[in-house]
Amino acid sequence: MSLKDAFEKGIDAVKKGAENVKDTVSELGHRTAAEGEQTKRDVAGDELTLGERAGSVINQGTETIKADIDAGKRDVRNTL
Repeated sequence: MSLKDAFEKGIDAVKKGAENVKDTVSELGHRTAAEGEQTKRDVAGDELTLGERAGSVINQGTETIKADIDAGKRDVRNTL
């Protein structure tokens, strides 16, 4: 392996690590938002209208999907 190849491999590893950190932070933010929606429904209970409750469930689902996408991107990147 040439010095250039070793350098490029090191740069690729740093890029991969930075992307993993970015996706991890993003995933945690989405999971926190999803948990917040669940907590909001748990705390407010019957005070929420049906529309507010449905909106909260949709928001929770959206945030969970976004978190799963971030985790999936990281998993794919780590298998390559």
